[in-house]
Parts: sequence; structure tokens; C-alpha cells
Amino acid sequence: MSNPYPDLTPSVIFGLGWIYMILFLLNIGWTVRSYKSKQHVRLPALLGGMDVPTAGLWALYAVMLGIVAVAHFTGSNRPESFLLRMPLGAKMAIDSLANPVKYFTLSVVLFVAVVYYRKQLVKPHVAWTLLNLSLIFMAVSLTDWDFRQIVGKPDNVPIVAMLFIVAFFTWLYFKRAVDNDERIAAGRPLYEQEDNEKVLVWPDLVYTELICMVVLTAVLVVWGILLQAPLEEPASSVKTPNPSKAPWYFLGLQEMLVYYDPWLAGVVFPSIILVGLMALPYIDFNKKGNGYYTFNERKFAILTFMFGFLPLWVAMIILGTFLRGPNWNFFGIYEYWDVHKLEALNNVNLSELFWLKWVPSSAQGLPVAPAGADEGTKFLVILYREWLGLVLTIVYVAVLPGILAATIFRNFFYRMGFIRYMVFSNLLLMMAALPIKMVLRWAFNLKYIVAIPEYFFNI
Repeated sequence: MSNPYPDLTPSVIFGLGWIYMILFLLNIGWTVRSYKSKQHVRLPALLGGMDVPTAGLWALYAVMLGIVAVAHFTGSNRPESFLLRMPLGAKMAIDSLANPVKYFTLSVVLFVAVVYYRKQLVKPHVAWTLLNLSLIFMAVSLTDWDFRQIVGKPDNVPIVAMLFIVAFFTWLYFKRAVDNDERIAAGRPLYEQEDNEKVLVWPDLVYTELICMVVLTAVLVVWGILLQAPLEEPASSVKTPNPSKAPWYFLGLQEMLVYYDPWLAGVVFPSIILVGLMALPYIDFNKKGNGYYTFNERKFAILTFMFGFLPLWVAMIILGTFLRGPNWNFFGIYEYWDVHKLEALNNVNLSELFWLKWVPSSAQGLPVAPAGADEGTKFLVILYREWLGLVLTIVYVAVLPGILAATIFRNFFYRMGFIRYMVFSNLLLMMAALPIKMVLRWAFNLKYIVAIPEYFFNI
């Protein structure tokens, strides 16, 4: 009996051969570039420790890619015995990272590593090596049936492309910023000042835009022919998709709904984000970096923006697209999306932790208003029940900005003034609220810090 979910088929093997062939041709071009640049690299001591031309190493790598491509073209008729596939041990190791704590920690570590090693990452050979590694990882991963079902969905194909585009433009920013920072340190003119030749709108700009329009139109036509439109059956209240996902650009908000009530995740936070973006030009007191790329002159602003965009937005889109499966459970990228998978969770509110676990004398449970009590008494009992969460929330929103102003943000406070600083600090704290709440949920199963379902007010 044939396997209905084969990891490899003749068409998959043959298609991967074209991917490796394209990589082979790209690296032949890179070998020629390296030969013209006449760069050398020192081998490790175990390999002799001598200097060898960089072009030689890239040529050897390109030849290996060509051999792999030929192996795919000639071995496509024997999928059951084809050896070039993702090892089972590697699948299990990668799937073990499909855990919210590990995933978020890994995304933050990766973000810190990119910023810290930015001077090394902007080197062309390093960037080209990382691009090759990511493309080979994609190609090898496509030998898994479950991985193909996830990344091959018509809805998810543009998101895969978006990841490479975001990575490229992030690299381009750091390349320009590192170059300008080195120029500033050496007292040389900025890149924007040297490369500042003016061109005419007609014909220079119009021709460029016309070419881009024609190329993009051709890409969309080919895309529309090769990929089926992701249309589903008519909506029905008796049969809803599982998982039911928002469009990719809203997956960050949908992930936020796991940790916050809809009024916070869907109304308050997005509104604060929009107002904060409009207020940023009036808050910012650092005039450096206007009109040119830099990192050293605007470290805090760039790190804050990039942390909010990459780990807290792009990473959430990746999580919601590739790792959230049926019943909104976590799944590995090589794991079958089983609708019967259930994870037992016992999420508790902070008030329940306090009254039922941290205060042994309260054997009666949560404070409850007496039967027949008036609304004022009920309200006071609710405040008494949630006093710890309310105090922590008030301290976080009202007291913490003052503590920060007296310590690490003292210079910001003096240069901004009270009003601008309060707007800035609250925007920063609102952004930090998401990872804080995520960590509390994952580490302690904490559902709400303040839980007042009587008035539909939960934080």
C-alpha cells in the first residue's frame, strides 16, 4: 500500500534539482566576483593554516552544488531510496524548538546577535554564506511532507518571500549604517554626501519605474498561473476553519489576543501604537541621523524600533503562520497538524494565585460579597480581591516612569521635559507589556494580572 503522505516524490526530487541548479549558477557568478576581487582567506590550523584564494573555496562549493543538482535530476525515479533528505534526528531537534518559551528566547537571542555582530554580517562573503545556508535549509526541509504543506500553501508563499525581503533590507540598513559610522569615526564624508548625484525625473526615474512595473507585472502573472488562488468554500457557521487565522498582517494582533483581552489587544494597544507613531517626530530630541544611515548616533531609537518590529511583530507573524496549527496549538515545522492534539493548561489569574496559594489563612477561597449586598459593596469586594494586580498595574504605568526618569532615563527626562517624557515612557512600557505578559503566561500560566469579569475588565 502506497504512503498517502510521502516525504519524497519524483516531482519533488526533480523540482529540488532545479533549486540546486540555480544555486550552482549563482555561486559560479559569485566565484567569478571573488576571483576578480583577488581576496584570500586563511584556513584553520588543522587544515594547514595557509592562505588560499576565496574564489577557490567558492568554486569547490559550486561544483558540489552542481553534483547535488545532477543527483536530483538522475535519481528522481527512485524516491524511496533517495538519500538526500532531512535527517530524522535533525527534524526532531528542530521540532523541539516549537515551544513558545524557546521560540521567543531564540528570536530575541538572534536579534541581539544580529545587532552585536553587525560589522561582521555586512561583509559580502558572510552575507552570501548566510543566504546560501538559508536556501539550502529550505531545499532540504522541502523533502519533508509536513513542511511542504505549511510553506506551500498559496497564502504562505508570499510570507516566505517576505522573510527573505525583510532580511535583505535589514542587512542593507546595517551595511549603510556601519559604513557611515566608520566614515564619521574617520572624519570622512558620509556615503550619502559622496553618492549624491542628481538625476532628472524624465527619463531616469520614469524609465526605472517603467522597468520595475513591467517586471512586477510579469512576476504576478506567472505567480497567478503557477499558484492556485487560496479560495475556500463559502462561509458557514456550522463549519469553521481550524485553525481560523486572520490575514498575515494581522497575525501579530491575533497572537496578542492569546495574552490580552480583545479590548486591550484589538483596541487599546493598536490605538496607542498609531498615536505613538504620530507623536514620535515631536518626542525625538536627537537630530542626528536625519537624511543618512547611522547606528552609533541613534542606538536607542533604532534598537527600540527594531525590537518592536522584528521580535515583536515579524516573529509573531512567523509564529502565527508556521507554528500555530489546529486549536491554536504549537506545532513543529516538520510535525503533522493533528486536530486531536490537546495540551492540558491550567491558566490562573493573579488574584487566584494570591488568595488560594500565597495566603494559606484564606481557606474560604476568593473574597466574595455577601448575598444581597448592594452594588457599592460588591465593587469594594472586587477591588479587595484584585488589589495586588491593581497595585502592580498602577506601579507599572504611573510609578515606574518616575523611577526610570531618576535612573537610566535621566538624560531623556531632562532633554524631553515632563510631558514628552511621559508620552515616551508610556509608549515604551506598552511595548514591553507584550513580552512581559508572554513570559508570565508561559512560565507561570498566568492568565490575567487583573481579572474583573463582572465589568469585562481584564488585564
